[in-house]
Amino acid sequence: MPGAESHYVNRTGWLRAAVLGANDGIISTASLVVGVAAAGGARGEILTAAVAGWAAGAMSMAAGEYVSVSSQADSEAADLKREQRALSERPAEEKEELAHIYEDRGLKPKLAQQVAGQLMAKDALDAHARDELGLNEAAKPNPIQAAWASAVSFSVGAALPTVSAFLAETSLVVIVVPAAALIFLIALGALGARAGGAPVIRPALRVGFWGALAMAVTAGIGAVIGRAV
Repeated sequence: MPGAESHYVNRTGWLRAAVLGANDGIISTASLVVGVAAAGGARGEILTAAVAGWAAGAMSMAAGEYVSVSSQADSEAADLKREQRALSERPAEEKEELAHIYEDRGLKPKLAQQVAGQLMAKDALDAHARDELGLNEAAKPNPIQAAWASAVSFSVGAALPTVSAFLAETSLVVIVVPAAALIFLIALGALGARAGGAPVIRPALRVGFWGALAMAVTAGIGAVIGRAV
C-alpha cells in the first residue's frame, strides 16, 4: 500500500538465527583462541583450536537450529490440526470463542460476533490460527532456512577471530584477538539491530558487553589451567 510504513517482522526467522550464529561464532572462537593462548599454547595449537572450533560450532549450530525450529513447527502443526478438528466438530462454540477474543480487544459484542462470522466464513482456520493461537504466516518457522542462516553466519563470525589470530604475533594473541572480536561484536549488534529496524546503540553495547565477559572468563580459566598443568 502506498505510504504504508515498513515492517520487519518477516525477517525475524532468519535474522534471529543469523545474529545468534554470528555472535556465537565470534565469541566461542575468540574465547577458545584466547583460552589456548593464555594457557601457553603454541601458534599451531592456537590455530588448530580455532579451526576445529569453527567447524564443530557451525555444524552444532546448524543441527541445533534445525532440531529446535522443527520442534516448533511440529508443535504448531499439531495445534492447527486440533483447531481444525474443533472447527469441524463445534463450529458455533469456536465462533463464540473468537468473538470473545475480539470483545477482549475492545469490540462491542454485536460487532465482535459480526467480525468473527465474516472472518470464519472466509477462512476459519486462518482466523483462529492468527487470533486464538497467535500464529503468523510471516513468522512461520522454517527449519532449513534457520539451519543455513545459523551455520553460514557462525562460519563468518568464526572466521573473523581466526584470521585475527593468524595475523597476530603469538605473544600478542591474547590482546589482539579479544580487541578485534569486541569490535566485530559491536558491529554485529549494530548491524542486527539495523536489519530489524531497531535503534543500534543499546544492542551494540549489549552484544559487546556479553562477548567481553565470555572472553575474559575463558582467558582467566585458560591462564589458571596453563599454570597448573
